[in-house]
Amino acid sequence: MNKHSKQTERLRRIVESFPKITVTVAGDMVADEFIFGEISRVSREAPVLILRHRERTVVPGGGANAVNNLADLGVNVLPVGLVGDDEPGRLLLRGFRHKRIPVSGVLKDKTYSTITKTRILAGMTHTWRQQVVRVDREPESEPNHRLQRELVLAAREYARASDALLISDYGYGAATPAILNAIREKGALKGVPVVLDSRHRMLQYSGVAAATPNEPEVEEALGLQIGQNWSRLRAAGKEIVSRMKLQSLVITRGRDGMVAFSRRHNPVDIPIFGSDEVTDVTGAGDTVIATLTAALAAGATTEEAAHLANYAGGIVVMKRGTATVSAQELMIALEQAPPTTRFH
Repeated sequence: MNKHSKQTERLRRIVESFPKITVTVAGDMVADEFIFGEISRVSREAPVLILRHRERTVVPGGGANAVNNLADLGVNVLPVGLVGDDEPGRLLLRGFRHKRIPVSGVLKDKTYSTITKTRILAGMTHTWRQQVVRVDREPESEPNHRLQRELVLAAREYARASDALLISDYGYGAATPAILNAIREKGALKGVPVVLDSRHRMLQYSGVAAATPNEPEVEEALGLQIGQNWSRLRAAGKEIVSRMKLQSLVITRGRDGMVAFSRRHNPVDIPIFGSDEVTDVTGAGDTVIATLTAALAAGATTEEAAHLANYAGGIVVMKRGTATVSAQELMIALEQAPPTTRFH
């Protein structure tokens, strides 16, 4: 058996072990709403298109999308988050129940509005639908102290029975650095690795084992421009690993794939799986962190987990809308192409 065959077989065994692991997801639960309209004509009132309504779907987004991806990978997932007593919140909970995902850790509160991102897409009959505008409905403030305490208690209880804790921080207050610190009080997270996806405050977290920022988030955190400069990217990754005391760091780079950093090894540059002519990047980061977390929880090395996350990311960006990747799709991808790396 050659090197590539051994790598592929090892990755296959990791995916096969997903049903044996449990992951708690503490995150901002988002409802992704898609409204599809067929172009009818140009309005007389203003130079805008009039769309004839054809379809509406609401699917899990944000932290809820990470939950959905873990479930479709076969992982036992325990979500902790907050929704409002409104239609988007009820649809999110219904979607979880449909996949037999426990919802007792998802709080429903009348004073809170479910985070909803509405994308309006337009197109002619038999043509691709293109996004023309997005409308975000967000809570006016972060969850109150009572709700934050309930989130902490739920996450602490679930984490004790989990192989990993995934923090999905979209900036809405259900998965903040303070909440993570409260969860780990009294040794609740002893031995449970924390994997982080934070949009704007990655460096404020401590005690995290792994993180998956994209390149613009790294640039924002460190106040620099990376571009195509490999030396600068390598130095930036090493700085984040050092400052956050990470065991694993994966920087996603869109069509340029991703780079995996670990404390003991040189960074590994992984080209994107499949075509770089992507269809839709909506929610791809959630797929990447879900797959990475599952792999690390299953005992994968940083490089192995990054390869699986790269396969998953390459698959999901070829799907329209907020989507997931299944364990079977990962297996098929492994059969199609062995894991590859670029050398510098």
